Amino acid sequence: MTRYARSEREALADLMLSLGPDAPTINEGWSVRDLAAHLIARERRPDAAVGIMLSPLRGYGERVVARIAARPFAELVGQVRRPPVWSPVSNPLTDELVNTMEFYIHHEDVRRARPGWRPRDLPAGLHAVLWRRATLLGRLALRRFPADLLVQAPGHGEQSAGRGGQRARLVGPPGELVLFLTGRQRVARVQVDGPAELAERLRSAKLGI
Repeated sequence: MTRYARSEREALADLMLSLGPDAPTINEGWSVRDLAAHLIARERRPDAAVGIMLSPLRGYGERVVARIAARPFAELVGQVRRPPVWSPVSNPLTDELVNTMEFYIHHEDVRRARPGWRPRDLPAGLHAVLWRRATLLGRLALRRFPADLLVQAPGHGEQSAGRGGQRARLVGPPGELVLFLTGRQRVARVQVDGPAELAERLRSAKLGI
């Protein structure tokens, strides 16, 4: 079985080392070092990772991540590259399910912060995995958006989303749709068809789950 989570993880770790800790990501205020610390906390510190989802614990989680980020950079990248087998999100049973999209997204967070980036030619199997993730993301990220939206990935499928209203269409490859639906609209290469005001509102909406 193809291990897309592993290949995206390895590619991200290689890119982190080549760019260095202070290189930017597309996430405002986050450097490569910050991203590495976030990934380590997610996999190795479940107590801190809860703060990502629960705002009352956010301060605690941020303090843990800051302490992790202070470690030597090579150590951070090594821990990103070699996840613990006991982690709920990176053990052999959950890795592909939980981490394929996660590491694809964060790989692109670093790639697309560099001048002259271009979308990659992804394997057909990875496109298929990302489309399955995009169908869930579409339902969740757009559930409150006031429009009747059609999310389309040519060659993979389409899905209705939104809570109703004016019609619009969001079209792109699965990986680009995943980036768009996780709040990375400004770097996602997608086509938005519909009324201009609605399209602009969709491109600037705070999306994600």
